[in-house]
Amino acid sequence: MLTKEEIFIMEKMSSKQRMLAAIERKKPDRLPVTTHHVMQYFLDRYMGGMSSYGFFEHFGLDPIVWTVPLIPDSNKGEYLENGNIMSDNWRIVSEPIDNDRYVTVRRSIITPKGTLTTVLQSNEYTTWVNEHLIKQKSDIDIIAEYATHPLCDKTAVDAEADKHGDKALIRGHIPGFDFFGQPGCWQDAACLVGIEKLILLTYDDPGWVKEFLEILRQRKLDFIRSLKGVKYDLLELGGGDASSTVISPDIFDDFVAPFDCTLISEAHKAGQKIVYHTCGGMMPLLENIAAMSPDAMETFTPPAMGGDTDLAEAKKRIGDKACMIGGFDQHNFFTNCSPGSTRKEVRRCFEAAGQNGGFILSPSDHFFDADPELIAAYTDEAKACT
Repeated sequence: MLTKEEIFIMEKMSSKQRMLAAIERKKPDRLPVTTHHVMQYFLDRYMGGMSSYGFFEHFGLDPIVWTVPLIPDSNKGEYLENGNIMSDNWRIVSEPIDNDRYVTVRRSIITPKGTLTTVLQSNEYTTWVNEHLIKQKSDIDIIAEYATHPLCDKTAVDAEADKHGDKALIRGHIPGFDFFGQPGCWQDAACLVGIEKLILLTYDDPGWVKEFLEILRQRKLDFIRSLKGVKYDLLELGGGDASSTVISPDIFDDFVAPFDCTLISEAHKAGQKIVYHTCGGMMPLLENIAAMSPDAMETFTPPAMGGDTDLAEAKKRIGDKACMIGGFDQHNFFTNCSPGSTRKEVRRCFEAAGQNGGFILSPSDHFFDADPELIAAYTDEAKACT
């Protein structure tokens, strides 16, 4: 039974305290309710262009403030120019390419031993890779020798944390590769090589794959070791290319876990908490992910969204090992349904995973289109879940 003092503390929880309690697998005063990145497309189309933080305030959600400011390692001769971290041996050039349908840009990295190029395309929703950076196996030797190793801008992160105090969770991610990448080593490599090719290479040339993953891990380790004392609340690792709807548990165990578990361990040494992000299938990998000892796991995507999550089973299997974040079907319950249906889905998630704490209700990744009335119902119902 809770003491009067414990009850008083719970009743006075701020949004940050509430979410941190869940991340630490404790019982907060009520179900924390938030969302992943708030997409600019949604803010412009449905919310009159309001800010991301304004969105949280408008709906009364528990706010998350994302910030990933990077600085060059001046000890290695790196510097910031045109928004890119470069050195005399790692020069970045951007060139627009005419395209009637999409914004298309060629990015070139100029080094003493050759130039690496990639082509990115964008529309009003998102950005994707049209031409991968790694075209031949020797390209990774150029990265190993000349790539910059960005560090965390502690001053900028701390200023953001001080600005928001207990009102918001300060969240970031382990940086992906220049231009386009993901936080996890395997997931970053998938963006640079192409996921289909990378999977085949785990059979055809596993040594090369592991060599590349180690190169990427070393860049990420330098960033993580610069996090000591930084006022982050949670940092994201992982990415969708390590979900069980993309790779097998065997590939996860051989090519994902050995590299990312080191990053989690080093983050803990730096005093930081890690959430492992796996949008897509998770059920065959739950224990594999939990064994890496992240503080939290996400996104617990439901079958109707292309995932496979049974929230109640997941809670039973790993709920005592990591906080669970996500689980809500944003496609079917933020659009084309009644507020009552949205409320029912919130209750389903809470009853499956939230009643003993250690759960933060969130859509299972981004959303672009949503009915504001349904977001209001989502928030209101979650606040009644205690």
